Amino acid sequence: MTSSSYTLFDIGANLTHDSFASHFEQMLDRAWQAGVSQISVTGASLQGSLDALALARQSQGYLWATAGIHPHHANDTDAAALAQLRQLASAPEVRAIGETGLDFFRDFCPRAQQEKSFEAHIELAIDTGLPMFLHERDASQRFLEILRPCRDQLTDLVVHCFTGEAKALYAYLDLDCYIGITGWICDERRGTHLLPLMQDIPANRLLLETDAPYLLPRNISPKPRSRHNEPCNLPYVCAAIASATGKDFADIANSTTANARNFFRL
Repeated sequence: MTSSSYTLFDIGANLTHDSFASHFEQMLDRAWQAGVSQISVTGASLQGSLDALALARQSQGYLWATAGIHPHHANDTDAAALAQLRQLASAPEVRAIGETGLDFFRDFCPRAQQEKSFEAHIELAIDTGLPMFLHERDASQRFLEILRPCRDQLTDLVVHCFTGEAKALYAYLDLDCYIGITGWICDERRGTHLLPLMQDIPANRLLLETDAPYLLPRNISPKPRSRHNEPCNLPYVCAAIASATGKDFADIANSTTANARNFFRL
């Protein structure tokens, strides 16, 4: 199968990461050759959001951006930062609020501060009408407690890099969330529980992402020397889902691209 028969949209790549600086254009070319037609650059800090917007402005419609502060950096979510995020959200290249949410796995910030930051991002999304790019790890119950009362005031939501169990998945689907799947599903050590769950995600709620440079798919053959992930590896995520569901690779690729364009309002 050639990339001319399908198109892919990487909804979450950390292209502001220093590791891309020396070969940025070559990385984008490899993604394009692999059939990745568009990429959303994740804003995970205030500076990262500024950098994501700068990349999107240089790309002429190939790259887009989100604006937010990851829960690992929740202590940085003060009034000044929120004012800057609000300003960033007015840029046409910024298509979602986030990355924001809760991470009780690493607890790099106190949980109370993570919750405060998450709530502030929700308010920003309500005010701007932008969709939300959400992070949740080992925090689904509290995440839902915060999100559920606000759901009717929000537009679209994606739970990015979903790695949880069935109970959390069904709760997110009940809130009409999109579900972002990464190379985690390709990891035979920790991602096999996701495989049967792919049957339960409605076709119009599935999104694909690499989370590059993280989560290199382990179904790449031959194995690359580097653990450095790139958007060009998104087909391996799509292939794992196709195998798990018995569906056609191109159908998944094209339908998830349509979903991403709907989510980001492109």
